[in-house]
Amino acid sequence: MTYRLGISMGLLFAAATFVALASAVPSTAVAADFTLDLPAGLACESFDLRIEGNVNPNAVYKEFYDKNGNPVRMLSAGKGNSLLFTNLDSSATLALAANGSVSTVMPNGDGSQKWAMMGHNVLILFPTDVPAGPSTTLYVGRIVFTIDTSGVYTLESTSGNAMDICAALSN
Repeated sequence: MTYRLGISMGLLFAAATFVALASAVPSTAVAADFTLDLPAGLACESFDLRIEGNVNPNAVYKEFYDKNGNPVRMLSAGKGNSLLFTNLDSSATLALAANGSVSTVMPNGDGSQKWAMMGHNVLILFPTDVPAGPSTTLYVGRIVFTIDTSGVYTLESTSGNAMDICAALSN
C-alpha cells in the first residue's frame, strides 16, 4: 500500500502520492492506522474522498542493491492493507477485502521510479497525471506506471479487471 504518500504493502514512500493495495475490510472496533482526505477534483471528480486503512504488519519488504550500495529494486509482497473509502458528501462507503499483491519499484538514476504491481491494487491519478485524473481505480491484475521527479504518475499499462471506486461511491 503506498500513498501519493506511499502506502504500498507497508511501503511508506513519498508524501503526495497514493497508490494503495487493496486488502482486509477494516474493523469498526479498530482505529485506522492512517486516514487520508482528498478534496473533490483530486481523487474523485464530484466529491471529497476519505481513505482509511490498517497496515498489514505481516507484509514482506526487501530492498536490493548493486555492488556500490545503490538501490536497484524494492519488493513488497503479501496480503494488502485494510482499506475503507468514504464519499464525504453522501457518507457512502466501500470496503475492500484483503487480497494478495506484489509491488516492485525500480528507482532510476534521475530520481524517477518505475512501478509494477500485481494482484489487488488501488491507483489514484490526480489531474496532473497521465492520463489526467481525477480517478480512483481498483485493479485486479497487473499495472505498470512511472513516477517522475516532479511526482507525476504516468500509467503505462494495465491488464485484468478494473473497478471505478468513485463511480461505486456515487450510487
